[in-house]
Amino acid sequence: MEHQDHEMKTFFQSNTAKMMMVGFLTLVLLIPLFFVQDLIAERSQRKQEVITETTAKWGGEVFCYGPLLKVPYYDNTTKQLQTAYFFPDKLATATDVKMARTLKRSIYKANVFSATITFEGRFSNPDFKSLQIAEENIYWEESQIVFRTTNVSSINSEVKIGINGQKYAFEPTASDKPNDSVATLESARLPIAILAGQTFKMQLKYNGSHALSFVPVGKTTQATVNSDWHSPSFSGYFLPGTQTVSPQGFQAKWNILYFNRPFNQQQFGTLPDLSKYAYKVDLITPIDEYQQNERASKYGFLVIGLTFLVFFLIQTMSKINIHIFQYSMIGIALVLFYALLISITEHSSFTLAYAIAGTAIVSMITLYAYSILQNRKFPMLIGGALSLIYAFLFVIIQLEDYALLVGSIGLFAILAAVMFFSRNIDWSK
Repeated sequence: MEHQDHEMKTFFQSNTAKMMMVGFLTLVLLIPLFFVQDLIAERSQRKQEVITETTAKWGGEVFCYGPLLKVPYYDNTTKQLQTAYFFPDKLATATDVKMARTLKRSIYKANVFSATITFEGRFSNPDFKSLQIAEENIYWEESQIVFRTTNVSSINSEVKIGINGQKYAFEPTASDKPNDSVATLESARLPIAILAGQTFKMQLKYNGSHALSFVPVGKTTQATVNSDWHSPSFSGYFLPGTQTVSPQGFQAKWNILYFNRPFNQQQFGTLPDLSKYAYKVDLITPIDEYQQNERASKYGFLVIGLTFLVFFLIQTMSKINIHIFQYSMIGIALVLFYALLISITEHSSFTLAYAIAGTAIVSMITLYAYSILQNRKFPMLIGGALSLIYAFLFVIIQLEDYALLVGSIGLFAILAAVMFFSRNIDWSK
């Protein structure tokens, strides 16, 4: 009986039992780590809600297309009054986007912009031959210019089109589609003779946020977007032919021909949904502070495991016993790092928050290790190892394209170091 008790006592004092307990503790610490990750996700969602509410008052995403020529006609087949839409022969769109002041509400900030959009082009003579509509059934004198856009409330300029030296104002009209989020602006009625072969020009100024998108309605559409924002994302149905991006801003150009698009230059009856054929520019923040915190927390298991490994190797080499409770205190401190990081980040930059939280946790664990190990050599080694781990983690978080490569090389180096320092340990004890 005494022999069995001695064997049990020997087993629980062995390196194998200690490794098992430390491994189990590492898994247990995943629970509070998951709670911290949920907190980060919750704070990120709250930020998006506040930003959406704030930018809605300034102006949301800008989407527009036009101008279009609208001509009513009488259809003998349906015995009803119908509408024909004719798109411009040529259309040149120039957009200048300036990032405006930062809107702040509570601790959250929203980046918004002011955009000046200029449309220039020419209409050709409308052609009803495909429908075989009699000339007397076409109401030329009822012709209008139509422009479709979102964010009507954020337009801060007159909406007028200049044709042959004359300017014609637009007025909003009620939509016949109940869930249509795109408003329709129509000019006063004007004779078709005014438009035939004449060039037009119109300019709009928007307050907006997030993105801009346009539908290339010209038979030949040439578009440029210039901005002082440094992080654009080009998407939509068409990508720019040329683009230049620098820390000072970007410039993008599109050249789109009518046979590049899946819709015709003429539409009879009603306008189809053309939004899916738009080219789009998103003004994004590549990695915001919550994304950085989320990425940092995903490496929490790795940080806890490596820190425990350092302590375990030092305990084994120094023959100093470290109680499982002391491992627990160290693990809780490592989890607390992420709570400190997110809370400080919300009131400063991520880099500063990382430096403060990292310094605080490394100092606390180093001092705690000094009280446990009762010497200076091993606590300094632990503090240096923790500093390297957090520095390595910071580098990975900042990288985008090379994060996987650098992370893999770093882990390979860490594994090689562990194998080197543990090569002489007698694991039979």
